[in-house]
Amino acid sequence: MSNTPYNVLFLCTGNSARSIIAEALLNRDGGERFRAFSAGSQPKGEVHPFTLDLLRSLKIDTGFARSKSWDEFAGPGAPEFDFIFTVCDNAAEEVCPVWPGHPMTAHWGVPDPAAAEGTEAERHYAFAEAARQLSNRISLLMNLPIKSLDRLALKSHLDEIGDTKD
Repeated sequence: MSNTPYNVLFLCTGNSARSIIAEALLNRDGGERFRAFSAGSQPKGEVHPFTLDLLRSLKIDTGFARSKSWDEFAGPGAPEFDFIFTVCDNAAEEVCPVWPGHPMTAHWGVPDPAAAEGTEAERHYAFAEAARQLSNRISLLMNLPIKSLDRLALKSHLDEIGDTKD
């Protein structure tokens, strides 16, 4: 059995909040089993300041965080992904690049904290809530017996994780 980590790509439209948070959480919690990345179909070009605040509050170094296009991961020399998860409804509806290696895909939609309205505290809460939902789903992923599941069963489990009511 290979000890190579599973490469996971989290996709969102802007790559400024949810996908960055998911990348950070899986890289923090996934140990040597997972290596996470994030990208967007139409990247904002900067990470939302509340995303950075949230990650710092979780004691996660934000040096990795940058808003980038999914094109960066579709060309030569890019990591080959085992899993690709869309975390926003818009990205799930877009035509994605053809990913080498035929990764497993699933939609894990989470409300956009960057679209939250209200007081600053309420907006920060929206980011914390998105992180909580993503963390729950990532925990379920990490606890799957991936190596012992066939592709159909694995796909079913990944879809069920996305349907989880957090």
